[in-house]
Amino acid sequence: MLALLTLHLHLPGCTSLKEKRGRLKPLLHRLHREFNLSVAEMGLQDHWQQALVGCAMVGNERIPLEQSLQAVSRWVEGNWPDGAVLDGKLEFI
Repeated sequence: MLALLTLHLHLPGCTSLKEKRGRLKPLLHRLHREFNLSVAEMGLQDHWQQALVGCAMVGNERIPLEQSLQAVSRWVEGNWPDGAVLDGKLEFI
């Protein structure tokens, strides 16, 4: 089973795509390292103050995947000072 968490992020005060990448790159690296998942920016690449980030995990059972990705969402909301989560969506394939 594949679980996908899509986070719509707001990066206030970004004035360039270079600055946006500089704020997102440490977040993506940290999520990959801390939660052992695949993570990438997957949308809104041309918008300075918004990003769509996808986090994916594969597993045998839905409940552990759901709990892990909910923990990711909570971590980003509580520990990422460079922006805010506007929306989050969890899907299972």
